[in-house]
Amino acid sequence: MAEKPGDNVRPIIIIKRKKIIAAGHHGGAWKVAYADFVTAMMAFFLLMWLLNATSEEQRQGIAAYFNPGVPIFAADGGGAGMFGGETVFSEESNTDEGSGTVGELAEDVSGEEGSTGTSASDPTGEGEISDAQFAEVENMFRGNTGESWIEDPLLKHVSTRVTDEGLIIDVFDLPESPLFIAGTNQPTPKMFALLGMISRVFEMVTNDIAISGHIDSEPETTGGTNGFALTGGRALIANTVMVKNGLDEQRFRRLSGMSDRVPVGEGAPDYRNRRLEIILLRKDR
Repeated sequence: MAEKPGDNVRPIIIIKRKKIIAAGHHGGAWKVAYADFVTAMMAFFLLMWLLNATSEEQRQGIAAYFNPGVPIFAADGGGAGMFGGETVFSEESNTDEGSGTVGELAEDVSGEEGSTGTSASDPTGEGEISDAQFAEVENMFRGNTGESWIEDPLLKHVSTRVTDEGLIIDVFDLPESPLFIAGTNQPTPKMFALLGMISRVFEMVTNDIAISGHIDSEPETTGGTNGFALTGGRALIANTVMVKNGLDEQRFRRLSGMSDRVPVGEGAPDYRNRRLEIILLRKDR
């Protein structure tokens, strides 16, 4: 059979290819945000690990490392290491001595490092302090110096005022945060911490000290508890703790149990009357 013209011609195949044009550069800002997120998460998990791997004492050392004021606890905590002389795995190592202690501030008050020697405002060199220095010591308890000597939760328990008698430091209960076990003269850990801190401040000077205990009229005096014995016992306990913290027992001139006879003021809440008044006496008192 004869072939028709064009039977041997190959078919023409047309291939259409889609041309893909790459998108423009969108920048790398998201990488910075992602890096910040990863860093924050790393810091968070490191914090969680530290809280789980350290003891309460070691955590206090970490806090003191980042807040280099005079610590409220007996151990310095402000040593050369972050853990105040301890490691995460150590439970019985000594903290560094001599850092973050009252001696550093004594240089500012007396003009002589680590002592209460002669200064322009203390010409006798006996450690007595002027009204200006009373105000300076008062500011330490209020945190007005810019470097609070007490952590904020404990500052809520402290009220100060300067009178003709001297510098009066009121250390009082708060709702849900008592400083003595109810009906007893047993201090709570917060009271021990406060008395230790007050003792270190009082080491700056040689003024005599008076302590008086006070309670509110009700719940602690019910059940036959004698208010005078209770408040007198608390004043005596405070004296004992402060002496153990390094104060000379000869400086204590008066320990008083006032029961509920001297309230803070009319209309004051009951918890505000449950207090110790610790007085840094003027020289003539």
